[in-house]
Amino acid sequence: MMDGLDSTIVDTGIGDAEDDDFDAAVEAPDAQLPENRYHDRELSWLAFNQRVLELAEDPAVPALERANFLAIFASNLDEFFMVRVAGLKRRIVTGLAVPTNVGRPPAEVLASISSEAHALQLRHAAAWNEQVRPALADAGIEVVGWSSMSPDECAVLYEYFQAKVFPVLMPLAVDPAHPFPYISGLSLNLAIRIRNARTGRQEFARLKVPPMLPRFVEVPGSNRGGRVRYLPLEELIAQHLDDLFPGMEVLDHHAFRLTRNEDMVIEEDETENLIQALEAELLRRRFGPPIRLEITDDMDDVTLELLLKELDITEQEVYRLPGPLDLRALFDLARLDRPELRYPPHVPTTAVAFQSPEQSSSSRADIFAAIRKGDVLVHHPYESFATSVQAFLEQAAKDPHVLAIKQTLYRTSGDSPIVQALIDAAEAGKQVLALVEVKARFDEANNIVWARKLEKAGVHVVYGLVGLKTHCKLALVIREEKGELRHYSHVGTGNYNPKTSRLYEDLGLFTTDAQVGRDLTRLFNELSGYAIEKKFKRLLVAPLHLRKGLLRLIERERRHALAGKPARVRIKVNSMVDEQIIDALYRASRDGVKVDVWVRGICSLRTDLQGVSDNITVRSILGRYLEHSRIFAFENDGSPEVYIGSADMMHRNLDRRVEALVRVGAPKHIKELIALFDLAMDPGTSSWHLGADGVWTRHSVDEKGKPLVDLQDRTMSTVRRRRQSRVSR
Repeated sequence: MMDGLDSTIVDTGIGDAEDDDFDAAVEAPDAQLPENRYHDRELSWLAFNQRVLELAEDPAVPALERANFLAIFASNLDEFFMVRVAGLKRRIVTGLAVPTNVGRPPAEVLASISSEAHALQLRHAAAWNEQVRPALADAGIEVVGWSSMSPDECAVLYEYFQAKVFPVLMPLAVDPAHPFPYISGLSLNLAIRIRNARTGRQEFARLKVPPMLPRFVEVPGSNRGGRVRYLPLEELIAQHLDDLFPGMEVLDHHAFRLTRNEDMVIEEDETENLIQALEAELLRRRFGPPIRLEITDDMDDVTLELLLKELDITEQEVYRLPGPLDLRALFDLARLDRPELRYPPHVPTTAVAFQSPEQSSSSRADIFAAIRKGDVLVHHPYESFATSVQAFLEQAAKDPHVLAIKQTLYRTSGDSPIVQALIDAAEAGKQVLALVEVKARFDEANNIVWARKLEKAGVHVVYGLVGLKTHCKLALVIREEKGELRHYSHVGTGNYNPKTSRLYEDLGLFTTDAQVGRDLTRLFNELSGYAIEKKFKRLLVAPLHLRKGLLRLIERERRHALAGKPARVRIKVNSMVDEQIIDALYRASRDGVKVDVWVRGICSLRTDLQGVSDNITVRSILGRYLEHSRIFAFENDGSPEVYIGSADMMHRNLDRRVEALVRVGAPKHIKELIALFDLAMDPGTSSWHLGADGVWTRHSVDEKGKPLVDLQDRTMSTVRRRRQSRVSR
């Protein structure tokens, strides 16, 4: 089936006679390129998370947003250990020491990661204790310790402990009759040493901090005059351990937290039922081997030695930190209703094309009529997901002229109006196909639940292809109009998830272009059945030919440059890792092509290779929204071609996923996307610049200390002006 999945045609202007020479040029290794031409992807990822941390350290960022960035850093690092570090350790243990993209053995990379991660976690803890925590206190939000409580406050907190906390605590003793308990991944725990008053024998107990309770307990009566105080839950518990161990002497207690390997390996070809295989693997994930132990810096050696022995973990994997541990809890603080401590609110506007002619809040535009007038490009979250993508599917579900809806779903929520629209459509008798990717990492369990909900409603649910994840963002609506069928297509860069659409920056193209409709129809047929279709005209599709298509487009720019024609490559992605793409960019740069790369996260591309990367500029932008869209723009001798879609430049995207890029057709949309690039790469725009040795330097103020342009704020203003211009007309 994979043989037919993708044979995309890219019109590069190269004649058939030159095809073999052209493909050889883009795919052959280049001996003239230096061997050390890639940054290590794992260290580059840590550099990305450092950029997140720098936002938390920035006093110009509102205080609650700084707390939120600290929580994002913590959550990011957890996933990095659970997946990337776990993968390296698995390769070391199993002997599959495949070299990384810089030719270093995994054990050496693991040592570098450990050193850098230790430094970052200490910096993260310092950012909270020395910068953000005091900044919140200055704004009236204090996170305090037990020693600062008054006797009356202690008494009231004890009542809270007895009523709300004590009943759900489960102390677990460790002795000859009680083996060392299982420690779940990412749980916060107290390691407690106690002495039996009668025998004098010392014992050990483990107590899990209940994750279902608020991590920060509001001190009763403290919310006065705009000031509020919070006590960490583990401190409240620690002060009342005598209630849990009556008759015993509590000698010491320390917090610790374990990270486990939670990456999953599904042997799809050995099972007939992917859902059952996933459910079994989800159970195994809970018991993955330990890969990181975080402890408070005051933990005594006796307790630490016990943990190291029982958890079978090395000292290199121990992270000794100032408390509190697990700063993901700051997500809760960041949600406090203090708008003056957050970014100014932004309400997404309805895309101009989808605005109702009546301009009333209760009236809704005819989405299909708007798309028939011309392609519509939407930019989330600046433009509303609810009044574009969601409205498109909801209208399709209700429209009696709609015969069929086909859609891919990678990540969404169980209460999503997108899922409900598909259910409504199926119950209304329409043909509905949902291609659900149940292997979406860390969303597997949720995806299984709502995929079954779709099936019960009569939706045709397909779980993707063996060996591949379906990551493309596609929706196709077939509507009967005047006796003929018309295709309404949506190709996006982001998931069909209303919740993340308010936080993730993404693009989506709506079109009735017949060729795009035919391409999507063929692609959906391949994903759900056994059709073998060789040609896509407006799409670039992975895994077989998306990389090849992009290589040919980059090579075309290189040849234009050699011929003295206008040539430029602009690429915006989340990650830039693929060696073949990077080498093609090096060759293009070497021959005079200006290359702009706008990357949020990992970047293995180097900018410090003299004579090779002189024409390459790499920027990264982080802010209130997560930059998530993927854009590929090629100057093409003055006739620019621009693609948007789901694919990052990583091996998994290009080799092990179904991805799709669509070529943008409307000149105004091409102009809009290139203008966005020009703003991102402008020296006057706040961003991080990639320099020598993989070091990212933040440029946020000019030489006079004046803030540089914030791309996301500027984009908000541009979208608002566009709407106001429409209203004024």
